[in-house]
Amino acid sequence: MNICYDEARGVFKLDTPNTSYAMALADGKWLGQVYYGPRLESTDLAWLLGADQPPFTPQRHPREEVSFYDCFPTEYPVENSGDFRIPCLSVRTARNQIDCMPVFSRWELLPGKPALEGLPATFGDSEDCNTLKIVLEDAAIGLEIELFYTAFTRLDVITRSVRIVNNGPEPVWLERALSACLSLPYEGRQLMTLHGSWARERQIQTCEIGVGIQGTASCRGIPSHQDQPFLALTSRDVTQERGEVFAMHLVYSGGFTAQVQRDQFNRLRAVLGICPDTFCWKLAPGAAFQAPEAVLTYSAAGLGRMTRTLHDLYREHLIRSKYLHAPRPVLINNWEATYFDFDEEKLLGIAKRASELGIELFVLDDGWFCPRHTDSGGLGDWQVDPEKLPHGLKGLAEQINALGMQFGLWMEPEMISPDSELYRAHPDWAIQTANHPALLCRDQLVLDLSRPEVEEYVWSRIEATLSSANIVYLKWDMNRPLTSLGSAGLPADRQGELSHRYVLALYRLQQRLLDRFPDLLLENCCGGGARFDPGMLYYSPQIWCSDDTDAIERLRIQEGTALLYPLSCMGAHVSDCPNHVVGRVTPFDTRGTVALAGTFGYELDVTRISPEEQRQIPAQIRRYHRHRALIQSGDYYRLSSLFGGCQLDAQMVVSKDKSEALVTLVWALNAPNQRRTPLCLQGLEPGAVYEDQETGRRWPGEVLLRAGLPAEGPKCDFEAKLIHLKRVR
Repeated sequence: MNICYDEARGVFKLDTPNTSYAMALADGKWLGQVYYGPRLESTDLAWLLGADQPPFTPQRHPREEVSFYDCFPTEYPVENSGDFRIPCLSVRTARNQIDCMPVFSRWELLPGKPALEGLPATFGDSEDCNTLKIVLEDAAIGLEIELFYTAFTRLDVITRSVRIVNNGPEPVWLERALSACLSLPYEGRQLMTLHGSWARERQIQTCEIGVGIQGTASCRGIPSHQDQPFLALTSRDVTQERGEVFAMHLVYSGGFTAQVQRDQFNRLRAVLGICPDTFCWKLAPGAAFQAPEAVLTYSAAGLGRMTRTLHDLYREHLIRSKYLHAPRPVLINNWEATYFDFDEEKLLGIAKRASELGIELFVLDDGWFCPRHTDSGGLGDWQVDPEKLPHGLKGLAEQINALGMQFGLWMEPEMISPDSELYRAHPDWAIQTANHPALLCRDQLVLDLSRPEVEEYVWSRIEATLSSANIVYLKWDMNRPLTSLGSAGLPADRQGELSHRYVLALYRLQQRLLDRFPDLLLENCCGGGARFDPGMLYYSPQIWCSDDTDAIERLRIQEGTALLYPLSCMGAHVSDCPNHVVGRVTPFDTRGTVALAGTFGYELDVTRISPEEQRQIPAQIRRYHRHRALIQSGDYYRLSSLFGGCQLDAQMVVSKDKSEALVTLVWALNAPNQRRTPLCLQGLEPGAVYEDQETGRRWPGEVLLRAGLPAEGPKCDFEAKLIHLKRVR
């Protein structure tokens, strides 16, 4: 096993190929984190607890207990314990007191990795990973805290999760139950997070870590457009290829917190878990609460190593879909082509021309049900509009299939419109507080999935819709945050459970969907990319990246997304110009090149674009088919960033055996009198020779890596180029 316990020193150590994570016991009672970083063979690490210096441990120096807790590197810190830094756990007892003081109880080793009840999580057998279980106990209130650590054998990843069990005679309320805590020396490290808004998701931000608390969070009931459940602590000199990175990523699709605190002793504590602002869980006697999983990875070789580690983890140990490595159809979605203004004839006209151009899947977006001529009605009923679709979904799908295309559909199952038969019959099924009307967003409300009858109704509408026609793809959307948090189905002392229960019901629905329709290609969406998180990847192999489909804006969005997620996860389409979000005009070829770094598809009316643009579509599809497997499974390298100060945005994907690479170049605004700039590649074999498949020019691998590839300047604004290299010897 790659996990050991040195009983003489009281040290637990978990090893991955290049990293070690270690904890130690002080006086056999207090569990502290002592090390995370490059792999160590020794377990002589307990001295890092600092228990041999003032204020010493409470057993040795009982008059300074508070001072001990306030500086001890506690592995799972609790509130109101004398530790005044960010806590992971806050327990309110039946006496309405924050009161929990757990100490070490026992441990065990588990082969492989146990699943988390009701939650998505990474998976692996005993050849892939092993798991350490450590139990902390507060005997006074009867609470056990089970800490799970999984160390992967072929990846530099350690995952963490927490299960809390109430063995006492009275209920307790968990007001905070985070998933992981990381303790590190400050050493000038910086904080990296991902931020944004609608249509500009996952923008990379790096900042200094000052004394105090900073970080990112979402209390919106979804990870949100604005924030990502991720943080990284990096060395000041970090680049793609150099420097240290300590990263934490939460496998969860609800509100979260990701914070770091620099304390009085110049140490850092980073925490990650469910957002405590909208969380309070009543834990009855005999009950257990399972917190989501946190993914931890350490890189001593820059951000690129972190990225490739997470990509491999999510492809090999999180995404379960049959489409993970299989060819995915090139689709066309009618949303930006028609919005709500369509009928069967218009849809079939677009589909017919799309099929002639080689597009393989037609997706019908919002507006197919009634009343739905705007975004102000019909959500929850899901009744086909007979005026738009006189032959129903079944008839439309049959006509699409007759063109040689597959048929897909958009739904927003979690929502309810005030203008719907469902709301008129069950207004209490919407999430809302008792004393105020629910707040509208996009003229819609959110169904209270925490109620079993509501969850069952939603499932009945999904199942009936997908069973009504030959539907092979579903785009599951969700277009607003959770507000007015209140449930008519929960008692007063459980209202704080609503947000998390909502997420658990969402996971049950998506699992039920996949069990019932195992061949369905599911793409999650949340008003664009507001639910682009690892939890969703457990159910869908791809997620709509952003509603902003402009090729230049997408460079920034896709760069931030690819920092954490495989390219095969990113829903990316070629759309019309001027772009519907920013009004920019970019070459059709550039739009196709940028969308190639994703799932690839179209979002426009192919009957209305120019003949020249129509002629490019078959070539773009052939190009996608040629490079699909490499993009889905290869190693990703970021070479330069348009938004990092370069005029050239460049990335490359290299096959695992280093025999093939695809380099993508996109320039911004052209400029006069420029000299050619060599671009150093990454990931290739230095001793090999590679051939440019377009020009036939051959390059020694070491030249491409160390001297560079000539990057000829653009001939116009927003020009793009692909360079396909193959090893010839």
